[in-house]
Amino acid sequence: MSYSVGQVAGFAGVTVRTLHHYDDIGLLVPGERSHAGHRRYGDADLDRLQQILFYRELGFPLEEVAALLDPEADPGAHLRRRHELLTARIEKLTKMAAAVEKAMEARRMGIDLTPEERFEVFGDHDPEQYADEVRQRWGDTEAYRQSQRRTASYTKEDWKRLTEEQDAIHRRMAALLDAGTPAGSEAAMDVAEEHRRFISGSYYDCGHEMHTCLAQMYVADPRFTATYEKIRPGLAAYLREAILANAERHTA
Repeated sequence: MSYSVGQVAGFAGVTVRTLHHYDDIGLLVPGERSHAGHRRYGDADLDRLQQILFYRELGFPLEEVAALLDPEADPGAHLRRRHELLTARIEKLTKMAAAVEKAMEARRMGIDLTPEERFEVFGDHDPEQYADEVRQRWGDTEAYRQSQRRTASYTKEDWKRLTEEQDAIHRRMAALLDAGTPAGSEAAMDVAEEHRRFISGSYYDCGHEMHTCLAQMYVADPRFTATYEKIRPGLAAYLREAILANAERHTA
């Protein structure tokens, strides 16, 4: 049984012009011709076309494809060659996919650091620990999207600087608590305002209303409370009161 050039083009997903070209260069010469001189392709021709398209898919130029399909080549060797090429291609694509996934994750988190660099910057605090929860709770907000856009370009040095700035703010607030300074004092409110501006400048626009929401979370969520309690016992509640007082000062 033989097939017309149009039928073969449909089978293989190529154009008639492509098949004509393969014939012209001797890469795929149809085994038969009709009485009218039209090309007719048999099963052996279809097998050869399948091999041609396989090598083309792997990026081989037509000249190399012709050499690979030398009729004097051992069929078994030819199959082994195809298997080797496929295996190498799969391995390469797998590595590429893994690299892309890693880049996507880093982009999503906005933290493009190696594990060693993360430990150097954040210590034993894992910045990705609550990533899924954060995305679920605030992923649809403009603040979340703004934070993702900003942090996506941060380098290791940027993260170190931000961590140091944040730690310095926490230390100043803890020192006021140690000194017995009221949370509603000018000094405590000034540090609270510095805290708000740090968030706005580093991550997302944080107005006073949003800042008070964060303050409530610092004492409502045990995980946040524990973070501040490690710095200084009572700091979570003290920071909240200072933030609330600062918001009232600015909105009065």
